[in-house]
Amino acid sequence: MVKLSQCMIVKNEEKNIETALGWAKPVAYEQIVVDTGSTDKTVEIAEKLGARVFHFEWIKDFAAAKNFAIDQATGDWIAFLDADEYFSPEDTQELMEKLQQIEDIPQLKKDVKILRMPWVQLDDEKKAFAVYKQSRIFRNTKEIRYHGKIHESLSTYEGLRYVDEISIMHTGYARSSFEETSKLQRNIELLRTELEEKPDDMLLKAYLADSLNNKARLENPDGTGEDAEANILFKDVIYNGHDVVSGLRKKAYIYFIIKDLNDKESYAECEQLIDKGLNEFNDDLDLLYFQASLLNNKELYDKAWEKLENLEKLRTSKKDQADSVFIAANPGLIYEQMLKSAQGSGDVDSVIKYATIVLMLDKTKQSILSPYIYTLKKHGTTNEEITELLGNVYNLSDPGDLLMVARAAKGCGELDFAQLIIKLASEIM
Repeated sequence: MVKLSQCMIVKNEEKNIETALGWAKPVAYEQIVVDTGSTDKTVEIAEKLGARVFHFEWIKDFAAAKNFAIDQATGDWIAFLDADEYFSPEDTQELMEKLQQIEDIPQLKKDVKILRMPWVQLDDEKKAFAVYKQSRIFRNTKEIRYHGKIHESLSTYEGLRYVDEISIMHTGYARSSFEETSKLQRNIELLRTELEEKPDDMLLKAYLADSLNNKARLENPDGTGEDAEANILFKDVIYNGHDVVSGLRKKAYIYFIIKDLNDKESYAECEQLIDKGLNEFNDDLDLLYFQASLLNNKELYDKAWEKLENLEKLRTSKKDQADSVFIAANPGLIYEQMLKSAQGSGDVDSVIKYATIVLMLDKTKQSILSPYIYTLKKHGTTNEEITELLGNVYNLSDPGDLLMVARAAKGCGELDFAQLIIKLASEIM
């Protein structure tokens, strides 16, 4: 059987370490934890769980710490996930089967050295909000090591294979994770220091802008994530950073698009940037989505609908969605915009269809439910008919579901319908 060495570097991860080691415990040949100065119970818990724990003096260099961990590994393959990352049990089994297949087929054993896979970002409710790509599974060979003091990457991508059926789950971008740790500010400080040494390094500029954007979003969840310094850095990346990896260049485009998407004064600039982005990233699902969203915001509902229909066809036919970040994580975003187009153009049948689809994906979305009720009332749908339609999504025998509907009705000013729903709830209670 293939021998998998799980490696990680940690510092003060007592809340995550059990999950971080737990996914691999049934399959790993060995589990290696390199501690860089924990003051909590991380080391104690890791040792209790059977991991081999090593200590490495922190020298502000992630690559050095990770390479030290790799040097301790004796397995055939390395799984290098962070403490806030894990595989599901199903994907763990799939991974081991994939590695065994590679080892058993001579040509694959010769050609495949690194597995790249979706890196799914989870919020505090464990819902996916973005999907990026990461290379975290690789052969244990001297040729494969990390480089870069921060935002370290593998020294080679020779023999890389993309595997879309196995996903790394990442909780580190959840708001609670940032509130509990100082990782984000630490990264910003390290990037600033390195940028002082290499002031023309576009990759460092892109990483710093991305970190500043993340910090702004976390400090103001209802905002766009705008940051004055990120504005300058990301603009430099777009117009001068042509050698920056495509994922970070696309982040730069999307940063400005999100910032300007709902600002009428910036619609023209936003449209130009979307067109420029699509010229560089042809048929990118996320950029096509933002293009349709902008048309909806401009009240060009028929044009938006046409774009969205084409986008949905492209999404369902595009087998490899490795370039998609937002749509890969949440295809329901397309349906929300289709609903907006249908509401704007007065297409009640499509309103019913897409509101039902969106609410079946997440029935708690008051931002969808309220305008849905309002649109139906505006077009003469009776209270009884609306109640029947909502019964396709909500349990009308559940007071909790009924009160959710009543709040949405109140929110859009349909008080008579709200009173009807409250009456139904009180009869049940």
